[in-house]
Amino acid sequence: MRILVTGGAGFLGSHLCDRLLERGNEIICLDNLFTGGKANISHHWTNPNFEFVRHDIVDPYKAEVDRIFNLACPASPIHYQYNAIKTIKTSVMGAINCLGLAKRLNARIFQASTSEVYGDPEVHPQPESYRGSVNPIGIRACYDEGKRCAETLFFDYHRQNGVDIRVVRIFNTYGPRMNADDGRVVSNFIVQALRGEDITVYGDGSQTRSFCFVDDLINGFLRMMDQDAIVGPINLGNPGEFTILELAEKVIQLTGTNSKIIFEPLPSDDPLQRQPDISLAKEHLDWEPKVPLEEGLKETIAYFRKDLGLD
Repeated sequence: MRILVTGGAGFLGSHLCDRLLERGNEIICLDNLFTGGKANISHHWTNPNFEFVRHDIVDPYKAEVDRIFNLACPASPIHYQYNAIKTIKTSVMGAINCLGLAKRLNARIFQASTSEVYGDPEVHPQPESYRGSVNPIGIRACYDEGKRCAETLFFDYHRQNGVDIRVVRIFNTYGPRMNADDGRVVSNFIVQALRGEDITVYGDGSQTRSFCFVDDLINGFLRMMDQDAIVGPINLGNPGEFTILELAEKVIQLTGTNSKIIFEPLPSDDPLQRQPDISLAKEHLDWEPKVPLEEGLKETIAYFRKDLGLD
């Protein structure tokens, strides 16, 4: 198949391109390189089945493809709050442009949504039926509400125009090719530890997150697109729950650093709990994460050692 991957030079998008190329597909990797990087896809430059297009999905894009994966949107608070208006335009207008293309081509289209649609949840763990607790005027709303609106568009195009959609809600994911400066907790802790800096924990560290290794997540993406039984939304993430303090201590142990843990005030609208209910993924996709946190952290630490020139 010929497949369009928007956000294809990003953390998740580049891993997805790898896997799709391994399957023998032709890939158009579309990215404006705001958070993505050519280094993530440079190993494909000589592959005749790989084409990189520098383009912003806020503007329409035309191509002849069989499938579309829409991953285009900055996903870390530092990046999506940098230009809040652009973030929500990317989610909403990007969805409209991708859905319009899918409608014209009669192509199956995948939306990378997010656990942030649940906001600061009042239900734990979060099933897909939970409608969320989101602050629509907060500093995170450009991302949270942008993704919620994108889901609305996907289901309206599906109901009204018969577009063949697949929607997944991604929970915290980590692994090689994360940006060192993206402000996410795993990359923050690893980079601070490798540089011998103090590790910054916001709040008292009792807030929880569930960490899914990137290889597991991409397996979920492919299984979602390959099946015909359900359009979604489906949660993809690791139901294993850890406190932020536990993560900091594990990173210190695995890096062998002498870093100390320091505490800073909790940012506005930062959710206190985040854990997926993956019952639907198990039932419909026969999917659940396989990579333990320690194993995934070791691989991610090795990547950052090389990326930071510390190996």
